[in-house]
Amino acid sequence: MDQRISLITLGVDDLARARRFYEEGLGWTPHRKSEGDIVFYQLPGIALALYPRAALLDDATLPSDTPRGAVLSIAINARSKEEVDAIFAEVAAADARIVKPPEDVFWGGYSGYFSDPDGHLWEVAWNPGFAIAKDGTISLDSPE
Repeated sequence: MDQRISLITLGVDDLARARRFYEEGLGWTPHRKSEGDIVFYQLPGIALALYPRAALLDDATLPSDTPRGAVLSIAINARSKEEVDAIFAEVAAADARIVKPPEDVFWGGYSGYFSDPDGHLWEVAWNPGFAIAKDGTISLDSPE
């Protein structure tokens, strides 16, 4: 598995409040792919996403009583569904806890979740709308 992080998704209680903080408070500009219940910010080489906490818990199949600070996922974006499956085979062999096996998802990609020995939540996803450079850095702009 490549040593990289593609996306950090923060589970937020109030999306409008979180947007105000990042956009008005910090001066960040949302990416044009932000729509509905998800907001993306392109950072150098990676992206940050804001997503409703309840929706992130549901997507990762975690219980609703999961502590607030624990609702964060670190994502590795893969170049194909097959790469997602290969990464899951690797992390399973390393005794990661498979939280949600990879599957086709509502936004048109393929993803699953695992947790490391300390319970940190990782998503491995193939998103056909994200470009991944040879060096593994991610761009929210569509692949050429």
